[in-house]
Amino acid sequence: MARKAPRRTAERIAEVSLALFNRYGEPNVSTTLISSELNISPGNLYYHFASKDVLVNHLYDRFESRMLPLLEAASDVKDIEDSWFFMHSLFEQVWSCRFLYRDLNNLLARNLHLERRLGWVLERKVQAFRVMLQSLAARGVLHLDTGSNETLSTSMNVLLSYWLSYEYVRDPRHALEPEHGSAALERGARHVLLLLLPHLTSPHDRQHLLRLTGAYSGDMHHTG
Repeated sequence: MARKAPRRTAERIAEVSLALFNRYGEPNVSTTLISSELNISPGNLYYHFASKDVLVNHLYDRFESRMLPLLEAASDVKDIEDSWFFMHSLFEQVWSCRFLYRDLNNLLARNLHLERRLGWVLERKVQAFRVMLQSLAARGVLHLDTGSNETLSTSMNVLLSYWLSYEYVRDPRHALEPEHGSAALERGARHVLLLLLPHLTSPHDRQHLLRLTGAYSGDMHHTG
């Protein structure tokens, strides 16, 4: 069997950096640490990424390229089951690049590229939720009063975008470790989806949503 070619150095740098940023937070990871982890010289790292911000931007651009097609699928959400899948998929993307959400304010304060792109993606998320809610309302799944769509789509986006910050504050030493990812995602998805509950038109859909969200945590009484 032919041996697999080694991954290109730039790809290895990106993958290792992402893991380090996600685990320790971007401000706590230096290029020296990244080089040491990869067993390469700092010069080799800088050959591929001229600065840590360039590396961060590369990771962000890759994240955005995966998030945008998912947001464009919002119009395909037709029922509660679709909503569950859509929400969980969004949270999985957020988790995959969670350092962006954990260190959001710090990154925005110094990185013009992120300042421009993250604000735009934030609005795209709101727009995707608007489309999702409109799709559900058009099929009679939801009843939305005038103005409810805007309020609800914004609230859903706030929870999606800041849920991991909440998890981190609750348990800074463990919340964003890989082994806690599944539980954190499920709690976040549960809380976002439960915003739909007062707007559902069918008792069957309300019960189905409660079953789905109850299955996330195994305990509907746990709200944190």
